[in-house]
Amino acid sequence: MIRRHKYGLDQAMGRALAECLGELSSMAEDRYDVVVPVPLHRTRLRWRGFNQAALLAAEVANRLDCRLDTTSLIRVVATAPQTANDFESRRRNVRRAFAVRRSSRVANRRVLLVDDVMTTGATANECARTLRAAGAHSVDVFTLARVL
Repeated sequence: MIRRHKYGLDQAMGRALAECLGELSSMAEDRYDVVVPVPLHRTRLRWRGFNQAALLAAEVANRLDCRLDTTSLIRVVATAPQTANDFESRRRNVRRAFAVRRSSRVANRRVLLVDDVMTTGATANECARTLRAAGAHSVDVFTLARVL
């Protein structure tokens, strides 16, 4: 389902995937200040037409009754797809690929970073590093799936 949603350009699958989230009340005790999706580069966003992580983040933010911020964390480098890369290649591929455009919106805040799939964690780690460098108090990561 995730592959069809992500690469089949089928936004309708997002609703079905949101049903897979299940109950998020156990996360409510952590109380996040803001939910931030892993961003796509503008060229990939234009090609795909939507950011699957942003759609998922919107659902998570809604269920947690938390603010959604889809504009502060941006992807400044149009990185190659990560699917065929090993951990070290993935880490190098995303190094300095992200920036925070509005640091005041993440500074001293507890951030929940949302992505659809985590494989090696290189993208999530780089996003978290970037958010922390911009002053985020803490960054936790939520993904719909984990590939081992």
